[in-house]
Amino acid sequence: MVPDIALHVIQRGHNRNSCFRDDTDRMVYLANLAELVGKTACALHAYCLMTNHVHLLLTPPGAQACATLMRTLGQRYAQYFNRRYERSGALWEGRYRSCLVDSSAYVLACYRYIERNPVRAAMVSAPAAYRWSSFDGNCGRALNRLLTPHVEYLALAADEGSRQRAYWRMLDQPDEPGVLAAIRDATNGGMALVGAALKAKLQAESGRPLERRKPGPAPQEKPSVDTLTRALGF
Repeated sequence: MVPDIALHVIQRGHNRNSCFRDDTDRMVYLANLAELVGKTACALHAYCLMTNHVHLLLTPPGAQACATLMRTLGQRYAQYFNRRYERSGALWEGRYRSCLVDSSAYVLACYRYIERNPVRAAMVSAPAAYRWSSFDGNCGRALNRLLTPHVEYLALAADEGSRQRAYWRMLDQPDEPGVLAAIRDATNGGMALVGAALKAKLQAESGRPLERRKPGPAPQEKPSVDTLTRALGF
């Protein structure tokens, strides 16, 4: 992981089975998340607890901070879940999946992607109707001490009230299929949703590509606008 660059993280239940059966389970998960965010000094920007998976948007302060948080959180919660429901075996679908996200287009798109998840799943009609996400905290309906605003969230407006209203309007917009596809592809493939300068820097340092290559011969010229940026109209 790259310090001080946000990550979109997904952890799924084994075989897509439920990892939350009631509100007590969700409260236990969030209590452990709150403790570990403090211990690892990761900044949590957004989250959503679905029935069989979890979304997080966080910024780690060091290369191992996110891995430490997710490993400890996953182990603690699995032990609790297995004890409560008298079960054994794996709760999670192996290792969590993640992608780097950077710049206004990518970060704010991930905020929307995470908090609109229950709407896309037809669980609720609007993000405000779902209790187990960070929407209420980010839009100002409730104080959520778990959250640390990302710099791109802060850039939505100069004052808190205007920022929260702008955020609510942003979440009210319907999902763009191209944006959804780009985020899913990057997260499932461990790729990066970052600007050109950071992408070039990270590729040079790691020696590996940070985006999927299309099958067939390499193109003579790289496209000037990536999928997510085009879908967002930037």
